[in-house]
Amino acid sequence: MSKKIYELVDKLPKGGITVMALKSLDKFVPGKWDNLVGFDNTIKTVTGETDPAMVQAIGERAITLFNDKHEGYQRALWLYQTVDSASGMLGTAALANRIGQDSFLGFLKNISPKPEKAQTIDLSIKLVTEVVAFCHINGIPGDSLGDFLKSLGDYSSESLMRMAALVTFDGVIPLGADFSSKVLASIKGMGASDLEKNQTFKGVKKEIPGDNAESKLAFITESFESTRGWMDKFVAEKGITQSSAVDGLAGFIEGSKSKLDYLGAFLDISVKYYEHTGIQTLSRRLIERAVAEL
Repeated sequence: MSKKIYELVDKLPKGGITVMALKSLDKFVPGKWDNLVGFDNTIKTVTGETDPAMVQAIGERAITLFNDKHEGYQRALWLYQTVDSASGMLGTAALANRIGQDSFLGFLKNISPKPEKAQTIDLSIKLVTEVVAFCHINGIPGDSLGDFLKSLGDYSSESLMRMAALVTFDGVIPLGADFSSKVLASIKGMGASDLEKNQTFKGVKKEIPGDNAESKLAFITESFESTRGWMDKFVAEKGITQSSAVDGLAGFIEGSKSKLDYLGAFLDISVKYYEHTGIQTLSRRLIERAVAEL
């Protein structure tokens, strides 16, 4: 991998639509996310270390760990980046489909996926990406769903914000507060061919556990079914509704309140929350491990 972890952290945006969208979720998880930018700054914030020599030693060890191809950090980064990229393509197609329904470009609806079905698959695969990336970062098999579920209750900082964004941007806004029941019913009614035609699945399928599309679909279904309780509880406890979620975005996304179907596609295209918070999660875990090993 040509990308260097310290460069990725240094180049994380301090503002822009992804950061604004994530900050809009502060009403649901107040004070849980700090947009850590800059590799040295992240080291100092995570460790409390101020000695320049120690900061450099921690950074060098973290970089060495990331560069070690026997570790899972590079694969986790690839997953975070790829699922955002693939989801953006799906969003473009979904947006084209909505335009096709609402204008003379009616032919578009015949070649673009239906927004709700596309969103269902998108959400399910993003969730599985979180499971597999977690396993890579922690050096455990990619199908260790039980380990992920145990750790989910302890999620904090950027990892919690990523799940909050998944639930809100990919669940509640496009599908409603009861999205989990809709998604589960939908994926249980799908076949392997539905997955194989999906852009997001194509992007990350090689990392999803399973020997073929059928077994991968089974793992996706099991992952969503197992995590559904946490997501439903999160939505209920935080009081997340379509209205409250969209209110947070209305200040910088014009017309968002009246076009929920467009908004879901727009978020897929424009808000790269998986890559942004994923890089922050990776850097934090690398730094924590580097400190422990020095």
